[in-house]
Amino acid sequence: MPQLPAPAYPAEVRARLEADAKEVIDRYPGSRSALLPLLHLVQSEEGYVSRTGMAFCAEMLGLTTAEVTAVATFYTMYRRKPSGDYQVGVCTNTLCAVMGGDAIFDRLKEHLDVGNDETTADGKVTLEHIECNAACDFAPVVMVNWEFFDNQTPESATQLVDDLIAGRPVEPTRGAPLCTYKETARILAGFPDERTGAVAASGGAGPASLIGLKLAKGETAPQARVVGPRGERPQPQGGE
Repeated sequence: MPQLPAPAYPAEVRARLEADAKEVIDRYPGSRSALLPLLHLVQSEEGYVSRTGMAFCAEMLGLTTAEVTAVATFYTMYRRKPSGDYQVGVCTNTLCAVMGGDAIFDRLKEHLDVGNDETTADGKVTLEHIECNAACDFAPVVMVNWEFFDNQTPESATQLVDDLIAGRPVEPTRGAPLCTYKETARILAGFPDERTGAVAASGGAGPASLIGLKLAKGETAPQARVVGPRGERPQPQGGE
């Protein structure tokens, strides 16, 4: 059976989102370039990209709902159903998996009594496996609302989700302090993070990620033999 048209936002919600959407669209020379941040904007309203949100984006940008749906279903950062306040993503790609990511994911599924891409009954935590968190040098890695929790174990990850559910303070290994998934979506839409000290706390890459750059700049002496390009013999270091 065909679906009925998506319901409209309430008038006060529509007026607020429309003002925000126009601010976003004005940043781009072509309006359709604003689609990704607009999807984050509607996600910040409902916690996921609903049919109503997609219809709103299509109307604001002069696109068809099919065009908007094609983008919203392509990127995994856009949720397609209601989710929790905290999106807990466990990397299960090769390096994280062999370092313990699979064990972490299995432990959390059992501990939270949810499967992949499912939300706890209290609406606090949505658990999902992530193909790569782009932090292999800190494996195994868990992300909560896209903030890093490095070098995790099944025990530390279990404590992490328990703290989130209980409302206890949780500090990422690096990056800005945690906020809810809806608040994160609004920041990703391009609106400033108004929390005191949050921007300054964002920081940069961790030391393990920067060691190659430091070696290239000569800021760190190599500690072992450096392997040359394929076909060339390794060059001895020091007195070898």
